[in-house]
Amino acid sequence: MGFYPFFDSTYILVLIGVVLSLAASAKVKSTFAKYSRVRSMSGLTGAQAAERLLQASGIYDVQIEQVSGNLSDHYDPRHKVLRLSDSVYGQTSLAAIGVAAHECGHAIQHQNSYVPLKFRGALVPVANIGSMAAWPIILIGLFLGGSQYLIDLGIILFSVAVLFQVVTLPVEFNASTRAIARLGETGILSNEELRQSKKVLDAAALTYVAAAAATILQLLRLILLFGGGRNRD
Repeated sequence: MGFYPFFDSTYILVLIGVVLSLAASAKVKSTFAKYSRVRSMSGLTGAQAAERLLQASGIYDVQIEQVSGNLSDHYDPRHKVLRLSDSVYGQTSLAAIGVAAHECGHAIQHQNSYVPLKFRGALVPVANIGSMAAWPIILIGLFLGGSQYLIDLGIILFSVAVLFQVVTLPVEFNASTRAIARLGETGILSNEELRQSKKVLDAAALTYVAAAAATILQLLRLILLFGGGRNRD
């Protein structure tokens, strides 16, 4: 089996993934910017809304911290810390409250032992290794005269990274669903505000869909390029 060129007709799959990711990123940034200019009637900041939502859910052992960065918000289940970015932590906008509530959704998932969240957490170390090691292993296999064993191992490792992206989808969608429901139940946002805040979360969800699509397309490219080696030997 010969060495494959890096630039070929299958590269269009990678380009499609890049375009999807860029479009999703642009959408979430523009939507967040739009609703960052709309102040909530409650006047609560993202951090205050998060604290109220956690308490309403019976969660009292999660700390809320401010972190630098743009849309770097996340929930850390290992240390039970909800980290909110500068544009969310102290801001009173609908965008800020929506994002803070979404991260609370993850804390609620953790409290309730939400299975997809636990599964995703278990995949993290393997997915990280897979995403970093897949291509080097494939290239080593090619340089060693087309070792199909190494090539297949690289493809399998990359498949784990793809699985991680796919499992992330229900986790993120569920967190947003929980967020909107809790915001309505607690009365932090009115019905109209909920509708607007949901637009922010829906836009954010597109980034996860795009990421999953991009990795699936990359996996397809790997299979097209290298998966049929046995048939050519």
